[in-house]
Amino acid sequence: MKTNFVKEQLVKGEIVYGVMCMEFASTGLGRLSAGAGAHFTVYDMEHTGWSLETIRMLIATSRSVDMLPIVRVPTSDYHHIAHVLDIGAGGIVIPLVRNAAHIREALSFAQYPPLGRRGCAFAVSHDDYQPGNIVDKMKHANDSLLTIAQIETVEGLENCEEIVAVEGVDAIWVGQFDLSTSMGIPGQFDNPILLDAIQRVHAACKKHNKPSVLGLGDPDELAKGPSKGYQMLVYTSDLWIYQQALRSCFEKIVKANSIP
Repeated sequence: MKTNFVKEQLVKGEIVYGVMCMEFASTGLGRLSAGAGAHFTVYDMEHTGWSLETIRMLIATSRSVDMLPIVRVPTSDYHHIAHVLDIGAGGIVIPLVRNAAHIREALSFAQYPPLGRRGCAFAVSHDDYQPGNIVDKMKHANDSLLTIAQIETVEGLENCEEIVAVEGVDAIWVGQFDLSTSMGIPGQFDNPILLDAIQRVHAACKKHNKPSVLGLGDPDELAKGPSKGYQMLVYTSDLWIYQQALRSCFEKIVKANSIP
């Protein structure tokens, strides 16, 4: 059974980094990301039209390389959480977490008994179609699962310490767009109110020894993450990375040839 390298590194206090993908559903996407050095890829179902079948393809073509496929589910219901794990996701991102009860319910869908109530299916995608002792498989799945909770609302912020403290929550990701909007200051990322809110979440993470996640589209700013207390870095996202690279290329062509 595969180990969860990303979770192991986080427990050791190491920095891990990966990419969020939400546009290019290619069989090469995971392998290209791994080849570029990504430790993990977050495949997004919340803000895309990607179906479970698309995610299944992306995960299946990612599991041949040494990289963790993570899925951000669109909602914290049983159908999405249990199904993405059954098709081989090694981690999940739960958006818009409201309070401790909310994330505990999500975890119950993700974990096998006795910790949760995930339905049992073995010798399928998540265990590489291999036979084996199902008790060992359930324990391994529970132990290796990486669960990231997103704090993105005023309610989640008010309950951030109880969310962070929940056993089974491995990392916390502040969704700055959603949180700033929920606070009535949409997109004002330098607003002291938002910065204070982020620091409040950071303090809760530090108190409970849980890693913080930073997702940015600016690699220079992303590289500063560890100095600000972030341990898990997410380069966002494939469509904007492509657009930025293409724009940079064309700007150089125009400049070199004085093209109007």
